[in-house]
Amino acid sequence: MSDDMDDSSAQGPGATGEEPGTKPAAGSTRSSRASWRRIYLMARPRLTRANVFALLLASLLGFALATQVRQTQAEGLEDLRQDELVRILDDVTQNGSRLDEEIAELEEARDRLANSEGNSPEALAAARERAETLGILAGTERATGPGITLRIEDHGGEVDAATLLDTVQELRDAGAEAMQVGDARIIASTWFRDSEEGVVVDGRTLEPPYTFVVIGDPQTMSSAMEIPGGVSESIRSKGGEVTVHEFSSINVEALHSNSSPRYAQPHPEPTDGLQ
Repeated sequence: MSDDMDDSSAQGPGATGEEPGTKPAAGSTRSSRASWRRIYLMARPRLTRANVFALLLASLLGFALATQVRQTQAEGLEDLRQDELVRILDDVTQNGSRLDEEIAELEEARDRLANSEGNSPEALAAARERAETLGILAGTERATGPGITLRIEDHGGEVDAATLLDTVQELRDAGAEAMQVGDARIIASTWFRDSEEGVVVDGRTLEPPYTFVVIGDPQTMSSAMEIPGGVSESIRSKGGEVTVHEFSSINVEALHSNSSPRYAQPHPEPTDGLQ
C-alpha cells in the first residue's frame, strides 16, 4: 500500500515536468504575440481611396452644418438692435390690425346680406355679381380679359374633331376661363364631330383654319401649348401649323344659346327636420 501512495504522489504538480511558478515556454509566448499582432493589423485603419473620400465628405458636411448654425444665430432676433425690434413689432401689430379690420368688414357684409330683404342694394349687388359669373361660365355673357389667340392651319385635312377637343382640354388645364373657336362659344356641354366639310361644334360647321380666342393667363396657356408631346406637336405631326399670340386684353364675343333642360329639374331644398 505504501508503494501505491508513492506512485500517486509522483503524479502531483511536478509530474508534468514544470515546477510550480515557472514561466511559460518561449514558443508559446511568441505564438501569443503573433496572434495579437495579426489582430492589430486587421483592426487598424487603412488609408484607402474610399476612406479618404468618406473623410472628405464628413469634413464638408461638418463645415456646412457649422456655417448654417452660425448663420442662423446671426439672423436671430437676439442680434437685432432695439430700434429694429421695435420696427418689427410695429409691422406685426399693423398687419394684425389690418387683418382684423378686413375680418370685421367681411363679417359686417355677411350680416347685412343675412338680415336684409331680397331687394336691398347689398343683396342686389351680390346677386348681380353671381349672375355675371354664371353667365360667363354658361356662355350667355360676353367676356373680356387677358388671353391668347390660337390659330390652327390644316393643310392636309388631318386635323379632326378629336384634335380640337384635345386643344380645348389642354387650354382648360392651363386655366382658360372663357373661350370660343370660330363663332362657337365653348362651354362644359360643347361637343365636337367630324364632317365632310370640316368639324361640327355644337351644330356649327367650322372650316380650317381654326381660330381659338381664349381668356386666361397668356404665358401659362402659351407654354402649355408647347409641351413636348402636346397639342402643337400632335398638330405638326399631321402636317398642320400652330400660331399663338398673347394679348393683355382680348374679347370673347361668341354666345351660347341657352336652352331649357328637358329632363333635369332643380333638386328641392330639404325642409327642417327632413333630409
